[in-house]
Amino acid sequence: MRKKKKQNLGGGDSGRDVTGSLTHTQPISQPAMEEVRVFPLTCAVQNYAWGKIGMDSEVARLVVGGDPVAVVEEGKPYAEAPERLTRRLLLSSLTINHFGLQHYLWMGAHPKGDAQIKDNRIAQTTLGEWIAHFPGCLGSKVKDTFQGQLPFLFKVLSVNTALSIQAHPNRALAARLHDQFPEHYPDDNHKPEMAIALTRFQGLCGFRPVEEILGFLKTVPEFRALVGNEAAEELRCGAGDAAHASQTLKKCFTRMMNCEKKVFVDQLNMLVKRVTEEGAAGKDTASSHGDLLLRLHSQYPGDIGCFSIFFLNHMVLEPGQAMFLGANEPHAYLHGDCIECMACSDNTVRAGLTPKYIDVNTLCEMLNYSPAPAGSKIFPCVQDASDPCVSLYDPPVPDFAVMRIQVPASVKQYTVAAVDSASILLVIEGDATATSTAAHSDIPLGPGSVLFVSANESVSLHAASKSGMAMFRACCLL
Repeated sequence: MRKKKKQNLGGGDSGRDVTGSLTHTQPISQPAMEEVRVFPLTCAVQNYAWGKIGMDSEVARLVVGGDPVAVVEEGKPYAEAPERLTRRLLLSSLTINHFGLQHYLWMGAHPKGDAQIKDNRIAQTTLGEWIAHFPGCLGSKVKDTFQGQLPFLFKVLSVNTALSIQAHPNRALAARLHDQFPEHYPDDNHKPEMAIALTRFQGLCGFRPVEEILGFLKTVPEFRALVGNEAAEELRCGAGDAAHASQTLKKCFTRMMNCEKKVFVDQLNMLVKRVTEEGAAGKDTASSHGDLLLRLHSQYPGDIGCFSIFFLNHMVLEPGQAMFLGANEPHAYLHGDCIECMACSDNTVRAGLTPKYIDVNTLCEMLNYSPAPAGSKIFPCVQDASDPCVSLYDPPVPDFAVMRIQVPASVKQYTVAAVDSASILLVIEGDATATSTAAHSDIPLGPGSVLFVSANESVSLHAASKSGMAMFRACCLL
């Protein structure tokens, strides 16, 4: 992990109308706008086919909580967003359109989902436009290192259907892919990312230990048929040599992913039939990962990605646990709700469990084929020495870090400490009034509220809830 200058991360003692239009026509002047360095955001909702339905989605609950004029349609999927995690549904006059797709909430300045500044004294301005006008809000180190751009994108995801076998390129590969195929790879940045579970969260991450893969090759003949006896035997013989194991693992995975469609569909149908019959007979299908296999096949019938479960670690994260996904790390999200933070990019190389563009050759060539147990993929957080309310998830990349802030009910006054970086604060639980010398007025906060805090600004919270507060804060700690 990189070394960083120690900062105090926590604290001590602790309208627009329904269309988004301004309610008056007098925007504040530019000098005054620059003085407003803490303000609430209205963030972009992205919809995808893998999202949870209606109020089962944490994203939908966040959206409703953060925008009291939003309506969640039951039966519609929600995938990404930052707004409410409570169970309450508030009816209103504004409907969120889903188009039968997944649901994300994007918090940041990415061109695909630039957040709107939610302050009726500022002319309609997105966060990206604001940062372009006032790059000093990023902090001097962040501004210089990332050429005046907010380097991270913060999200909430609600996943009901598996979210593609994928990996993200490093900077060099991202630049090449963007140059060659800009329609599929929209920018030239890398995309390391981290997922922090809000509910029990399932995913796939990294290649399993060779011994586990060999076990599946022995007990799942349909899987072995796709890998081939020669490659399977080569993997077994080289299991004790790390370098050789990685090479043969690449050979095995690439061979499977490049099977003719008729071959893998026939083998998948045979496997599904066998597992279904064994389950109906009361037999244990764990040796074939039966339950997960049948779930993925029901979502993506005839998809080669269903066999990836025999290569990749099956991760089950409890709330608060995280996994970091560096460049070239194979992964997929399967089910649950999570906070996600990443470098500001939308580059993804996919090869299965998706209706989107797949690039099997690029994925197989780029992957990190270092096998490791599932437990090693859980990314630890560290409690801040200066504030017991703050836990820090600090990945080995400069683009972002995430703080989890848990304020107990006994603390009624809490300070979100200044850091030398712009940050985005998301409220998950609890209610408070936020005050800051860099805000024009008091800001009411509740589940789903999103606050932009400029570098070196603190925010005082006057808690109003009886159960404490839970928040996440994304920033860049150089």
